[in-house]
Amino acid sequence: MTAGNLVVDIDGSPILRRVSLEVSAGELVCLVGRNGAGKSTTFRTIMGARKPVSGAIALEGRELLGLAPFEIARLGIGFAPEESEVFGDLTVAENILLPTWTRATQRSATEREALAYRVFPRLERYRARGGQQLSGGERKMVSIARALALDPKLLLLDEPTEGLSPAVVPSIVDGIGSIRQLGHAVLIAESNLHHVPDFADRLYVIERGEIIYAGAPADVRKDLAVARVVDGVG
Repeated sequence: MTAGNLVVDIDGSPILRRVSLEVSAGELVCLVGRNGAGKSTTFRTIMGARKPVSGAIALEGRELLGLAPFEIARLGIGFAPEESEVFGDLTVAENILLPTWTRATQRSATEREALAYRVFPRLERYRARGGQQLSGGERKMVSIARALALDPKLLLLDEPTEGLSPAVVPSIVDGIGSIRQLGHAVLIAESNLHHVPDFADRLYVIERGEIIYAGAPADVRKDLAVARVVDGVG
């Protein structure tokens, strides 16, 4: 997936300023920035929920701008939003199986469900449990597992560890590692550099709607201005 020079205004205020990023097949890429920097807007623009003033977004050469979110999902982009948005009236199993009706792939619904439980084994014990009965960490797992059940080419994970108990975070990170091993490209948004998985391939830093760093995670602090952003210094 490539996004080039995305400009997004909301109610006359510039939110994204010529944002460009890319995620290649099999890569895990992280977009890091403070709250309000433009991470969620970037994700929602990729998913078709925000219309940019200008720019381009393509998946395997197919232009996505102008498509509805369900059409973008059908082409192979799965999205787990920050708020999780698990359906409380559905069971864990029903939540996970929903995307299998949206996108047909070579994997059957049964195979995709099994993969979701392989990534998050804890959820298999709760298959019949209602969404409203889950903890915050369990809802996050269901949200990611549901996006994975789309059998996507690219998975967007918005703040997958934000607000979770430190005891739950390793399970989420391990699950993301398993997803990557399955061959899916993954783009993660994080506000905390310390939550970026050690196995991330590349890093982007966004500040006030602009990409101020693109490169290896190990080099992100070499620029003092970038270091101040990722370390949360005002």
